[in-house]
This record gives sequence, structure tokens and C-alpha cells, in this order.
Amino acid sequence: MTYLYDRLHALEQGHWFKLICGASFQHLPAVRSLTIAYTLAGADCIDVACDPAVISAACEGLQVAANLAKYAENKGFFPQKTSPLLMVSLNDGEDPHFRKARFDYTTCPDNCHRPCERICPADAIVFNSIKNDFSGVISEKCYGCGRCIPACPYDRIYTSSYVSTPGAIAPLVLSSGVNAIEIHTQVGRLAEFRRLWQAISPWVERLQLVAVSCGDGEGMIDYLRALYEEITPKPRGLIWQTDGRPMSGDIGDGTTLAAVKLGQKVLTANLPGYVQLAGGTNSYTVAKLKAMGLLRERRQGGQRGQGRQGGQRGQGSNLSPSSSPSPSSSPSSPSPPSSPSIAGVAYGSYARVLLSPVLEQLEAKEVNNSSVQSTVRLEAEPELLWQAVELAHSLVSQLKSPS
Repeated sequence: MTYLYDRLHALEQGHWFKLICGASFQHLPAVRSLTIAYTLAGADCIDVACDPAVISAACEGLQVAANLAKYAENKGFFPQKTSPLLMVSLNDGEDPHFRKARFDYTTCPDNCHRPCERICPADAIVFNSIKNDFSGVISEKCYGCGRCIPACPYDRIYTSSYVSTPGAIAPLVLSSGVNAIEIHTQVGRLAEFRRLWQAISPWVERLQLVAVSCGDGEGMIDYLRALYEEITPKPRGLIWQTDGRPMSGDIGDGTTLAAVKLGQKVLTANLPGYVQLAGGTNSYTVAKLKAMGLLRERRQGGQRGQGRQGGQRGQGSNLSPSSSPSPSSSPSSPSPPSSPSIAGVAYGSYARVLLSPVLEQLEAKEVNNSSVQSTVRLEAEPELLWQAVELAHSLVSQLKSPS
């Protein structure tokens, strides 16, 4: 079974699952643990910040998961036979995914009830942290959701944004195991996108997949069509990621509606490539897509909801972008959908918060054992490890299970 079959074939079959660790999320232990759990649960892609330390943590997680694959199978889980694609995110301009919250805690009034601390989904805002007697924003944990800004009754919180450096992609692709990229853009930034693409285009042939993430806006479809013309050479796989309501999936079920609505809009445009949802995705997303007939029906097969399917896919032309990806000549290949369908779903804030009980217990163990070791590894805590995989599987299996 080829590398491309295991991963990009999931796009063709419509059961692609991507974990978004966060374009600005740089908490290395959490990235490592999330990567382990979701890889063992069957994720197809792990999306991380374009930061060497974060990429290294994810690579460690992928290796740990590979070593634990047999144990996972014995426990009834069915991780894929090859590692997920490792994706890094880039941006061509200002973007909420590429920012950090900031404030000077010494200016906070003594009588403030600290709503920012309570509302932060990443536990990135602390006061008098037990671990290191720190107050303020833990930068590596903040992923830029911005919920703390309107929550502050004294308007003391601001954000700092950054634009990724295109030149950094070359060494990452060549030496660190990165084999996919995602470009965050917005309607009206064609010139900025062009500059970014020109900088990374020499390395596209080394990549397995390119994703373009864009939120809604007037003229969005025309903008995406213009982007497609700029994307030369064409990548082996191309995803249009519809960013419905960024970084909101953990707020409530209703946030998924924006993602589904935007996905429908892009589907009707019949753009070359695959359409994948993001932004507000959560446990309600797959059920909503199925109810609306926007997911392809899975064939029965496999165990514990993975539904692995037979058939060899060749590498090359059958994986080039198309609005309805064509099957290869193999008789075991899936037939194309009769109507446009969503190829997959990316989960960010919801996927991370889902595992937060496990991650918090790991951090608590780290604090208690600080005099003995600096970091508590997920794989060194079997009970927490398989609890994390079970939680991750509860989300991944919604896409991987036969209908």
C-alpha cells in the first residue's frame, strides 16, 4: 500500500481527518501528546505551527505513535499503516491564526475578577502560576482565538500578529519531515498570495499536499479561482479549506453551521481540488454533513469504526486536483460521488479541548514531579495514554466509520 494511497486516498473517499494543533500554538508537550493520540486514533494529517521546535515535537509524537501502533491494534484501535502527513501553516498577511494575546498583569486592578483567565480555552492566561510563579499570557499556549479581548472589563488586553517567513519553508521541507503546507489568505490579497507562492513554488514538487485556507467574503469564489491560476506548478493534492468561524469549535454545536454553509458555497463553485471544512468544527459537524447529504457513504469494512478499505491507488495523475476526483483504472477504486461532497474535516480548538482533561493531568504530574524530571511523557503514563486515544477516537471515528 503506497504512502499516497493511505493518506490522499482518504480525500477521494471523503473521510479525511486533520488535526489542527494551531498555527500559533507552541506548547511543545501538548503538541507532542496531541500528535500521539490523534495518530493512534487514525488521523490523516497533523497541522502545526511553522516553527522548528514545534515541528520537532510533532515528529517525536509521530515516532512514538509508530512504536505504539501494535499496542493500539491489540486494544481495538486501528491506526493507519503510515504516518499522517505533517503540515505547517503559512500566512500571506494579517490573520487571526497568527497572533498572540498580550497584557501587563501589573496594571490589572486588584478587584478584577479575571474573566480572561476563565474564558481562555487554552489555559494560557494565569495569575501566580504554581509551576513558575508567573502571571500573564503563557505565549506558547496562546493560539490567538481573541476571546479574552472583549472579556477584559478594563480593555488591557491586546494582540501582536506576525507574518510567516516564506524562506523558512525550504529547510523545513528538506530536512524536518514536513510534507504538506497550508496557506492562510483572505479575499483581496492576490498580490500577497502571489509573492508567497513564488517564494515556496520551488519546493512544491517535494510536497504531498497544499491547502489554501480562506474565510468568506464578497467575491470569495472569484478570488479562489484567481488563486488557482496562481498555483503553478500544481501540487499532487490541493485542498480548499473553508474557514467558517475560526477557532470556535469548542464553544458549542452551532458554530459548525458557518463551516458547513461555507463548504456548500465552495462546493457549488466546482473548483479543481478537494473541499475540507474548518472553523467551528466539532462533534456535531459530521452528523450535520450526513443529514445534508454532503458526505460520501462509507463502505463497510474494518473494525472499531476505522472501516479500512481495499484497493491500490497509483501515484500520479489520478491524484491531481479535480472537482470530483476521478478514480483510477483499478476496479476496486471508489466511484466518484454523484454530486459534489465534502472531502474531509479539520478539527482545531474542539479537538484540543477534547483532550484537555488528559493534558491537564500530565501537567499536574509534571508540577508534582518537578524535582525529579522536567517533562512527563504521555507514553510513560499508560492509563492517560489510552484515555487520550479513546477520546481522540471518539472524534476521528465519526469520519472513519461506515455510514
